[in-house]
Amino acid sequence: MNRPNYRTRAGLACAALLATVAVLVGCDSSSTGPMMPGAPGAPASADAAAEANPNLDLGTSLDNAAAPDFTLTNQFGQPMSLSQFRGKVVLLGFEDSECTTVCPLTTQSMVLAKQLLGTAGNDVRLLGVDANPQATSVADVMSYSRTHGMVNRWDFLTGSLAQLRQTWRAYHIAVQIESGQIDHTPALFVISQQGRLQKIYLTQMAYSSVPQSAQVLAEEIATLLPGHPKLAGSQSLGVIPGQTPAATVSLPTPAGPAAGTVTLGPGKPRLVVFFATWLTETSDLKAQLTGLNAYVKAAAKSHLPALVAVDETVTEPSAQAVGAYLGGMTKLDYPVGLDQTGRVADGYGVQDQPWLVLVSAAGKVVWSHDGWLPLPELEKAAAAHA
Repeated sequence: MNRPNYRTRAGLACAALLATVAVLVGCDSSSTGPMMPGAPGAPASADAAAEANPNLDLGTSLDNAAAPDFTLTNQFGQPMSLSQFRGKVVLLGFEDSECTTVCPLTTQSMVLAKQLLGTAGNDVRLLGVDANPQATSVADVMSYSRTHGMVNRWDFLTGSLAQLRQTWRAYHIAVQIESGQIDHTPALFVISQQGRLQKIYLTQMAYSSVPQSAQVLAEEIATLLPGHPKLAGSQSLGVIPGQTPAATVSLPTPAGPAAGTVTLGPGKPRLVVFFATWLTETSDLKAQLTGLNAYVKAAAKSHLPALVAVDETVTEPSAQAVGAYLGGMTKLDYPVGLDQTGRVADGYGVQDQPWLVLVSAAGKVVWSHDGWLPLPELEKAAAAHA
């Protein structure tokens, strides 16, 4: 089913002054790239490197304040209260049930954080609260849960608009609709076993930082769990440089008989389409992807830039799920690569899904567009910037 094209933006995170926090939390996701150790202004330690990473929120203390209780309904239609999870650490996120921007990053960071805790993750509950005032039904939160592989991995809660607004106010979540786009504070709260607020985190619009965000969350949760379990893995929390069109990059393709690699980079102009399989929730994804076969034919005839599609795998349930989805489709006449780290999306300036980018032979972005385009408009844009 096609739905109104509401898109969530993280803009309110910059201006949201949370009543329980005495400082404004920045949300600038720009980056000038990593500094070399020893360079003027370079971080002197791992902690300093993390603090200097604009794509990563290290959290703000909420001083052990009581977490406001609420009763809402999960994706199975079951009533649930926050207080029923006393004795567990709760990771509570506010997410739009039709979001195609920052919310999938939040969802994936929650899942990865729990995985990093290993068996200790059994003492952690993942909760989401719907932050879309236009899509508040149980079917809406179930649809989001299903497309993101989350049906049995969390409880995504909703309720009447009055109930949701009361919950948003209690947690100081700003929500508004402007020009068809939903703005909301992309907040994640860590709540202790005693129902006390520990920290708030604001998800940044940077795909490559999803595993880093998960690590930061897992480290905080581990301090609350018995024995302070060690994480299953760790990585640097410093800035991860994006892979721009000026760099030659080889991406793996989905597993199958035609498995191989897809190459991006300078040398020839390209039209790059970034997408994710969970876009089935907001559009007829199969029709959109197969419809691009017509562009391939038009490009060959009119000498337009060749088409390459890139799946934003870092936000998918798994690379295998992507392969299964594409394997069930009509043959695509263009290659599909898997961006498993998010570095390509960040390097190409992707801020939403789908995201269209025209790249020159010199390896520069000359045009980008947020959302699908009819074939005539796509051809026109490609011809104008070829």
